[in-house]
Amino acid sequence: MNISFDVLKRHKTNEGTILEHHHHHHHHVSGGKLLFSVILNLVITVAQFIGGILSGSLALLSDALHNFSDVMSLLISYYAHRLSHRPQNLQQTFGFKRAEILAALFNASVLIAVSVYLIVESIQRFINPQEVASTWVMALAALGIVVNGLSAWLLHRDADHNLNIRSAYLHLMGDLMTSFAVLAGGAMIYFYGWYWIDPLLSLLISFYLIRSSYGIVRESTGMLMQFAPSDVSVDAIIKKVGEFDSIESIHHIHLWQLDDETVFLEARLNFHEDVCLSAASEVIQDLSHALEEIGISHTTFQCETGKNGRDVISPSCGHH
Repeated sequence: MNISFDVLKRHKTNEGTILEHHHHHHHHVSGGKLLFSVILNLVITVAQFIGGILSGSLALLSDALHNFSDVMSLLISYYAHRLSHRPQNLQQTFGFKRAEILAALFNASVLIAVSVYLIVESIQRFINPQEVASTWVMALAALGIVVNGLSAWLLHRDADHNLNIRSAYLHLMGDLMTSFAVLAGGAMIYFYGWYWIDPLLSLLISFYLIRSSYGIVRESTGMLMQFAPSDVSVDAIIKKVGEFDSIESIHHIHLWQLDDETVFLEARLNFHEDVCLSAASEVIQDLSHALEEIGISHTTFQCETGKNGRDVISPSCGHH
């Protein structure tokens, strides 16, 4: 028989039957900060686009395009964040928790693609340097530093706890570094006429963004593929189970991560002897609490006894 301590409650609403999990204390991520960052980046995108046209600067137009892609990424992150908080129901028993993981994977992939594009453009700029109106470049780069710096500051705390927010934060940090590079490049062009400095800085930033984004792609893909989380060891699980004298072994272990904060464990427990249901339930409840110490929040166990682990535990106490 399957014993699960992830107790679900049903109640009726206007939208149908909702499933409730018992509550866990998680870090609260503010969607309002994300929305405010979207507005700020939309402002800088429009400003750079207008400035690029007036100054004839391809660099500013490219940066405006980059910022526009970030606006879209932030909008996707914001929508995914709201979607992930929708309640569970009978059709979506896990809710929409993985919406943020999909958004993180998409945003990081887009950032890698944009970085590759910037590398190609930078190489072409090395071959064919272009003159630009450096005063416009520096002024709008300074504005970009302020806007992107403020947006990144708003999200930096949440980025440590949420993969989706981390991908949005990485976009903003990339924009911030790009704005610094554009400002420095504009200054070098203004004072020394060093047109090659702009593509060089763009290359360095692009390589940094690819390296950082690859980590998010790998982590989000691992979650979607239901790989075991890197910070939870199967050996640690076996060690915890070994502390219970009534349990002989644990096998058929399946360990996966639903989102940034929720880790699931499904396994079979082989008891030394046949026990009543209430006794087994008490052992499993204690084991579930012990596993919470190593980061496992949801457990589902199938209990067995006997050498082959085929006999199901008795549903009532009795003498054998």
